Amino acid sequence: MSGRALAGGVTAARGWRAGTAACGIKEATNGEDPVLGSTDRDDLTVVYSERPCDAGGVFTQNKVKSASVVIDQLHLKRNRIQGFVVSSGNANACTGGQGFRDALQMAKVTADHVDLDPDQIIVGTTGVIGRYLPMVQVKAGIEHAARHLAAGADAGARAAAAIMTTDTVPKTAGVEIDLPSGGTVRVGGMCKGSGMIHPNMATMLAFVTTDAAVEGGWVAACVKRIADQSFNQVTVDGDSSTNDSFLIFANGAAQNPPIAHGTADSAALEAAILDVARDLARQIARDGEGATKLIEVRIEGAQDHEQARAAARSVAASNLVKTAVHGGDPNWGRIVCALGYSGSELAIDRLRLTIAGLTVFEHGAGQEVDLHQVRTAFEKPEIEIRADLGLGDGKAEAWGCDLSAEYVHINADYTT
Repeated sequence: MSGRALAGGVTAARGWRAGTAACGIKEATNGEDPVLGSTDRDDLTVVYSERPCDAGGVFTQNKVKSASVVIDQLHLKRNRIQGFVVSSGNANACTGGQGFRDALQMAKVTADHVDLDPDQIIVGTTGVIGRYLPMVQVKAGIEHAARHLAAGADAGARAAAAIMTTDTVPKTAGVEIDLPSGGTVRVGGMCKGSGMIHPNMATMLAFVTTDAAVEGGWVAACVKRIADQSFNQVTVDGDSSTNDSFLIFANGAAQNPPIAHGTADSAALEAAILDVARDLARQIARDGEGATKLIEVRIEGAQDHEQARAAARSVAASNLVKTAVHGGDPNWGRIVCALGYSGSELAIDRLRLTIAGLTVFEHGAGQEVDLHQVRTAFEKPEIEIRADLGLGDGKAEAWGCDLSAEYVHINADYTT
């Protein structure tokens, strides 16, 4: 990272607080009738900023969108966000008019408890598609979380745990940097994601907060660029969710002079946010449903960065590559094949492919290499695949994971 690592996730930056509640949303979604606090883990969080934020987001390109995504896109237009509420266990997608009323009510109830207007609240939901939110439990949870807002690392860690679905671990990151003009700013973030991961915008649910002061519209101008270099390069199973959302909030609590685009401070802040986003993206890939290994794909020498991103993502998304890695099969031909159909320009005689530093393909043909060493590399918890296309200066990374039988078991039993 470009700065000093910080604990706390979304509460790592100054002026941010979070509260959580255990509502039993998934249980209620499946027909049970839990009461607040009766379940084993938190499944709702309210995150609040002491100041209005410059905010921006990117969302799923799936034509089937959850009600929360539609509401959030409307709320961002006024650019006066000051908090967000996120629940797990129910996606509130494919729920018709009732789903929109419920998403709006989540915003209103949250706003009422933190003395804001509803359009100052972002709403996030994740979980089972096609079932109505248990609003009695959700409203009680929002009230509880809002009454127990706290700053500090523990609050951020609890918030990250509360938004998990099939995740096995909470995912947080944070960094503090020195601005070139003087002063320090902090960036923190959390995300959830383990399956149904092949975003065409950003990620499953991801939230990055900073205490930096920026000029109005700064976040909206850079959020897509950051997404393209981080969450858009993650793939677990090829499925793009109805709820994918990535949002950045800058509240100005650091009290630095507002940062404008084109300045050294702007470049430093964007780099710090990108560091946090890339860290979170890697955590998603490492925690893929049923995953035992992280696959990191590095592309160099593409005609441009966009083609490099396409090539990297193609390899990380290949089910044949994923299964080869899982089984420790040194089948580098699957990687070359994935590069060939990626849509990126490719000259086979210029391609150089390495696995864990071992050159397996060059000058248009396979190279003599100890396949036992390649197999050993595939058996490690992290596998680096590097390809130099030899065509230009484009470069990119993508992250994925192996595909195991456990993935099938998790998703075969997801709603039951």
